[in-house]
Amino acid sequence: MAWLLIISSVVVIWIASLFKILHVSYSPSKGAFLNDSNNGGSAKKRNVLLVVAHPDDESMFFTPTINYLTSRGHYIHILCLSIGDADGKGNTRKEELYQASATLKVAHQHVKILDHPDLQDGFGKVWNHNLLAKIIEEEVVSQGIDLIITFDNYGVSGHCNHCDVHYGVRKLLLASSNRNVEAWELVSTNIFRKYSGPVDIWFSNLYSMQCSNEMLHCLVNEQPRKSFLAMAQHASQWVWFRKLFVAFSSCTYVNTLRKM
Repeated sequence: MAWLLIISSVVVIWIASLFKILHVSYSPSKGAFLNDSNNGGSAKKRNVLLVVAHPDDESMFFTPTINYLTSRGHYIHILCLSIGDADGKGNTRKEELYQASATLKVAHQHVKILDHPDLQDGFGKVWNHNLLAKIIEEEVVSQGIDLIITFDNYGVSGHCNHCDVHYGVRKLLLASSNRNVEAWELVSTNIFRKYSGPVDIWFSNLYSMQCSNEMLHCLVNEQPRKSFLAMAQHASQWVWFRKLFVAFSSCTYVNTLRKM
């Protein structure tokens, strides 16, 4: 009986969380990310660069952010720093990223995928932070980027390539003479929150309420189905355990962004 009560409670909370997502998608939010409160709440359209390590990072981790930005008319660019060739499927994964980007309404010409000999996918593959900063800076300049979004220093999953991307962006921010570029990082969570699915929107909202809107924003995925559709484009990676990951990962339903 106790187990039945627990399971019923979890189901009720899960359903309530999904309804919360639907409510957010039809309700304007206060202090919304990238809204200019000095301009009547209207948002200046920004050139945003999402910097990731591997094809599928954008779909597994950043879909709430991408959906939020594209639905508000911001211009999204994706810089993927490797083709994800750890298993010899790099060329396939490269094409899959283009397909996933189309699903997420990111233009093909705004997606750049590198296959640099010093930036190869894999645990234990250390990426040079100075090299990363140089590559990212070149993309910022060439595309007129004024905002960067990337991983935090844990990189959601702890993958060393994710962490190196974070430090590459941080190195750029510290060294760059161009102070007009701001950067935001995706906040990693503990394992309970990480696999709590839509339930984490409550924890993320509580966390964001404790901080200034200038430093932290909670972005609820207004179209969580797109996470599944985009990830399904990565057919070489769309195996059973990743299907479970996308279903139960909080990153499918909410992103918390913190200013770097």
